[in-house]
Amino acid sequence: MICADWIPTLEDFRAFAALSGDDNPIHTDPGYAATHPFARPVCHGMLIHARLWAMAQRAGLGQAQAVELMFPNPAYAGEPLRLTLVSQGPIVMAEARRTDGTAVCLARWELAE
Repeated sequence: MICADWIPTLEDFRAFAALSGDDNPIHTDPGYAATHPFARPVCHGMLIHARLWAMAQRAGLGQAQAVELMFPNPAYAGEPLRLTLVSQGPIVMAEARRTDGTAVCLARWELAE
């Protein structure tokens, strides 16, 4: 098991928006986000996945040939997340959870052999 803690920031959201082209203001504009149900900017799901995948690459886990993703709950700027990877042969289970255990990203990667 590999674990890391991460506190995403609004600057992370803005940098990812610039990199990815996903500049939806729900991720980057607190004033705009305040008028929507989440009431504050939410993290790009793919930013969370990218952080998890970077952990896997640093650990030398290989390349994925199949990816399953689910984003059951939002993550917010300033909210601590625990990132976890569990490798079971060619399968890696990855997740990001809030400190209360609420899942914000669940991933299953099947690694190429």
